[in-house]
Amino acid sequence: MSSNNSNYRQQSLAGQPQGKSSQTRANPVNVNGSKPVDYVHFDRSSSGFSEGAISKAKTAQLKLEHYYKVVVDAAIERNTRRVELERRLQKDTMISEERKNRQLQQLGKKESTFLRLKRTKLGLDDFRTVKVIGKGAFGEVRLVQKVDTGKIYAMKLLKKDEMLKKDQLAHVRAERDVLAESNSPWVVQLFYSFQDAAHLYLIMEFLPGGDLMTMLIKYDTFSEDVSRFYIAECVMAIEAVHNLGFIHRDKDGHIKLSDFGLSTGFHKQHDSSYYQRLLESSSNAGGSSQSSRNSVMVNSINLTMTNKDQIATWKANRRKLAYSTVGTPDYIAPEIFMQKGYGKECDWWSLGAIMFECLVGYPPFCSENTHETYQKIMQWQRYLAFPDDVHLSREAEDLIQRLITSEDKRLNVEQIRRHHFFYGVDWDTIRQVEAPFVPHLRSITDTSYFPTDELDQVPDDSGTNENMANKDLAFLGYTFKRFSIS
Repeated sequence: MSSNNSNYRQQSLAGQPQGKSSQTRANPVNVNGSKPVDYVHFDRSSSGFSEGAISKAKTAQLKLEHYYKVVVDAAIERNTRRVELERRLQKDTMISEERKNRQLQQLGKKESTFLRLKRTKLGLDDFRTVKVIGKGAFGEVRLVQKVDTGKIYAMKLLKKDEMLKKDQLAHVRAERDVLAESNSPWVVQLFYSFQDAAHLYLIMEFLPGGDLMTMLIKYDTFSEDVSRFYIAECVMAIEAVHNLGFIHRDKDGHIKLSDFGLSTGFHKQHDSSYYQRLLESSSNAGGSSQSSRNSVMVNSINLTMTNKDQIATWKANRRKLAYSTVGTPDYIAPEIFMQKGYGKECDWWSLGAIMFECLVGYPPFCSENTHETYQKIMQWQRYLAFPDDVHLSREAEDLIQRLITSEDKRLNVEQIRRHHFFYGVDWDTIRQVEAPFVPHLRSITDTSYFPTDELDQVPDDSGTNENMANKDLAFLGYTFKRFSIS
């Protein structure tokens, strides 16, 4: 009886506060509204703290938030993979229980291996450079071999100080996120990303077939049949990510998007103003005053277009322009220049410009200089014309005109697929069709489809920028390792 009374008293205390002290513990304000004697007020104002202390506190806050976000996201991903496998095994009635258990155990071992990999810190010393295969204003691309496994990758190096100076933080984060989140066969696969004091590194699959620009330079123009194949695959690739970058062919000659350096997304970390605020909050030194849309500003590279000899000059200079700070403006839709906001329709304009170049030999608005190109794009109704000496089918001209047009009249992806130019294209199996040009490779490190003779070999690093230590917060969360189920 005594025991039952004791239990009853404990339940009563837990369910309903008894007495003044219990009320104080449950609510720091008394019934009459006054504060209890032992109430402690903590002033959350940051006034009185030094700028250095506030900066360190903000840095600590962001790092802690990122750490726990990574931990929670990783746990969710592990659980999702486990649940998906269990559901798949449950549906398959032909597999024995013993085999199901083995598959679950194998997944557990792979998860453990992946956890160990995530704890391993990757660095430049883990990769041996075979050759430089590409260059740009913000860094370069190398063919590398992982020291411990011997596997071949493409390593993209990006200079942190150049990213900061040119206000490209949002773009480079969007590029990393597109590659990390995508499992599409139309997008190059990212395996790892990491950083050191001076550079960001993306470790991607090596696409030995080279890029579309190199192939266009070699062949000058494509037939309509060849153009139909590559433009159709571009449609599939753009549809997969809605961000157009440089276009690469993999080992079988099919399209893959690989460079998203000027892409954008809808996450706050894909907005340039986010990084401006972040850097201002952590340090006031060396802030950039350039517009968040300076990606469409162009360096002056003189090009000539008055006759066929001068067209050849433009073609010779086209790669130099691609290596410049922002690349070529020839494929940029007019709404991007207007800085009034734009959507995925801008990619279909770019596709139209690429299709024009494939069939004609040069983009529709190339001019003596980049400023004139910009002016022609803004007045596209006046300047879009097909040369008299190039004979295109009515369907090809019509598709180009329906892509290089105003936003509201531009075809969407479903209308593009149904266009007569693509008559006979099986969109579901196009990746299984043999490509018009299949690269013939002599080895796993064959770079003959890249213009490596035009590139300098690996330069000496210029050293770490003195201010980079204060700016590293902007690159928080760049590290990535891909889980492989195979």
